[in-house]
Amino acid sequence: MTRPEPPPASLQMRIDRDALMANWRALDRLSGTATAGAAVKANAYGLGVDRVAPALLRAGAREFFLAHWSEVAPLLGHVDPAMVSVLHGPRNAAEAAYARATGATPIINSLRQARLWNETGGGRCHLMIDSGINRLGIAPTEANDPEIAHLDIDILLSHLASADEDSALNARQLSVFRQVSQQVKARRRSFGNSAGIMLGADYHFDLTRPGIALYGGVPVSSLGAHVAQVAFPEAAVLQVRALQPGDSVGYNAQWTARRATRAATVSIGYADGFLRARGIGGALGFGDTALPIIGRVSMDMVVVDCGDAPVCEGDYLSIPFDLPAASALSGLSQYEILTTIGHRFQPV
Repeated sequence: MTRPEPPPASLQMRIDRDALMANWRALDRLSGTATAGAAVKANAYGLGVDRVAPALLRAGAREFFLAHWSEVAPLLGHVDPAMVSVLHGPRNAAEAAYARATGATPIINSLRQARLWNETGGGRCHLMIDSGINRLGIAPTEANDPEIAHLDIDILLSHLASADEDSALNARQLSVFRQVSQQVKARRRSFGNSAGIMLGADYHFDLTRPGIALYGGVPVSSLGAHVAQVAFPEAAVLQVRALQPGDSVGYNAQWTARRATRAATVSIGYADGFLRARGIGGALGFGDTALPIIGRVSMDMVVVDCGDAPVCEGDYLSIPFDLPAASALSGLSQYEILTTIGHRFQPV
């Protein structure tokens, strides 16, 4: 028996590929003489690597950065293996072998990883320097180690800790990276992320690595004029009901009607990345009308006050996804709002 196609989902999302490509081109232009790469880790920040990677490739991106080796295979369906780099590096011989088999480039983060890469055959790699964020990367004092000298390093990288702030740490990290650059032989250098691009030419080097700004995030206000919203999610109305004064809504009865109210139950919740922090003071959109969220956000549902809007069951309401505005309202970071998107959205 042939299994039927599923009906249209009650969650849908439009990706504005033109905006995505324009964002990359703007970031590439703002990178000056450097070329912009693209961070597409975490399934392209939640928007779907199958949808995002082809658009970025058409825009001109030629360097794609992932975090996990498990992310490599989906990306290789769209780009050449030589364009793919894995930030976490090879943890063991199996991952080193996988890198060579797929052609993806490992980013070496420690002397142990350097030794492992050399002992399992060497070859092209990148090297991360920890210039002050204290996450991944070799210490500057390790730059002259023989294991590092034996590496075939294409890109020497580091990562800014406070590029979105006017922080003295930025200049200190830049100084460390420049010093190590004089000690380590590499064909290219990469330092600036989305916010780092806006710190100026000193932070650009050969390659920048924008992430959040590609997808509509604005980590620093100076990027606001250059970056457009990319994702436009919507959720279906499941039920419309008439509430009477004194009726409460949702778990723990956090909201109680003071007047007769038309309320719509909508098919989105924290399982879809619409976290409870977004319910307080939040609203969904019906055309140009904002419908306030009432009661707590549930796993699969929220309830909104329809007011006088002619909302009907089956209508789709827009989920606010202007990332800076949603972040300011909810207290969540733009990164959290974007990357926690669930898997139940149907592309439209």
